[in-house]
Amino acid sequence: MISHALQSPPHPSRSTPAGRPIAASPHPAPPLPGPSRPLRSNPRPIHRRACLRGRARGSTIRSRAVAAPPRPIGSPRTLDDVELHPLDASSEASFDLVIAGAGPSGLAVADRVSRAGFRVCIVDPEPRSWWPNNYGVWVDEFEAMGLADCLEVVWPKAKVFLHDGEDGERFLNRPYARVDRPKLKRKFLERCLKQGVRFHVTKVEDIMHDDYRSEVKCSDGSVLETTLVLDATGHARKLIQFDKKFDPGYQAAYGLLAEVESHPFDLDTMVFMDWRDAHTENRPDMRDRNKKDPTFMYAMPFSEKLIFLEETSLVARPPIAFDELKKRFEARVESLGIKITRVEEEEYCLIPMGSALPQKPQRVLGIGGTAGMVHPSTGYMISRMLGVVPTLADTIVDELSTRQKDSEQNGSLQEVTGLAERVWQKLWPVERVRQRDFFCFGMEVTLQLDLQQTREFFGAFFSLSEFHWHGFLSARLSFSELLVFGLSLFANSTNEARINLLQKGAPGLAVLLANLAKTLGD
Repeated sequence: MISHALQSPPHPSRSTPAGRPIAASPHPAPPLPGPSRPLRSNPRPIHRRACLRGRARGSTIRSRAVAAPPRPIGSPRTLDDVELHPLDASSEASFDLVIAGAGPSGLAVADRVSRAGFRVCIVDPEPRSWWPNNYGVWVDEFEAMGLADCLEVVWPKAKVFLHDGEDGERFLNRPYARVDRPKLKRKFLERCLKQGVRFHVTKVEDIMHDDYRSEVKCSDGSVLETTLVLDATGHARKLIQFDKKFDPGYQAAYGLLAEVESHPFDLDTMVFMDWRDAHTENRPDMRDRNKKDPTFMYAMPFSEKLIFLEETSLVARPPIAFDELKKRFEARVESLGIKITRVEEEEYCLIPMGSALPQKPQRVLGIGGTAGMVHPSTGYMISRMLGVVPTLADTIVDELSTRQKDSEQNGSLQEVTGLAERVWQKLWPVERVRQRDFFCFGMEVTLQLDLQQTREFFGAFFSLSEFHWHGFLSARLSFSELLVFGLSLFANSTNEARINLLQKGAPGLAVLLANLAKTLGD
């Protein structure tokens, strides 16, 4: 249930990811206090990362966890051996599709559209850089997309700790994995290069449209002419237009990839959520804050000496400050008896969830964070994003093919406005909008839950059938199936939890029903 993004270490000097914002958002997130002194026991320089994580679902790729370290410290952080096809803007400045951002979704769309024979250019200031995102996924979704070879470490099962009692553990029989980020990026880059995708190493600054083409103005002064533009820059929201107030919830986290003397976790099990609060027993102020705004630990044990640990706020508005997350992290690590000997990576993560969708239709297309594709209830991103690539890319191909055929037969060009509108309709059909509205309703409920209520909620959630909780986390349930999910969750809850759900869910339910009414004629 966790996925993170876009706030870098010691105070907003942002290290932007590929799939990054290409400029500051005109609607910035609430300011966050700068993080405090990094937790480390070795003065060796560490890799700091702003990150954005997505989670998918699991299957049978391996039967046990791989204990080898994910990658040794000091490894190159760029794919320098990949020879790009650089753009010569003076001689080739006309394309069928220009994509801003070389993140997973941008590269995946470029691969699929260029495979159909169309001219594609990706604009990104650092197209060879590793994605800083530490992606954790359920395995079966990556398998379904043919990307199982890009999973680096797989845990056969996951675990949730609700509380310290004997009945506080829940085992999730669904394999979980860490994505091999360099391998996934290399795979997409090589596919794009094979099909002749051009790479322009700069940033998109502005886009101008007429009825038939768009001009993409870049920070190096170059101008690209294109039929369509796709914004795959993450959460910057500079290129995509919004016509409603943007008021998301925020998932925030602080974490370390570290070598330790030892840790208490089984190597074949990743810890999906640990809501226990023994670490606050002798810290009354922290205990009170955690009861009101609960956080949990997420843990990936790679070996007996190497582990990724992260303290996460599922959703809050405004976000929990990084200083507070670090204090809770340090208290929990101490309580677990974990002694850190060396820090390899330090992460500060922030991702907006829910709120308004982009204005539809509009000339600039979108995918990923900029198009509202983060799971509003959970923060899932990468599998959801890559899963929609075939729909988006194939619609672009169909529309470009039709336009090309009409031009050849009639000698005239079709206006682009209608083309872009049809792509947006395929990207956000009524059923998917209704599904997202339900997830936003779920987010508004969880925003109001204290620690005990959160434990009760997830106790009921993970007691549902695998069809329902798998489907909810992976956004596979239709709107009607989500209604059954909601009723099942209510039926599986305690009487006290039902009262809380009714009280806290009433305002969000009213919004959900109002939004549903708007779509009934569609």
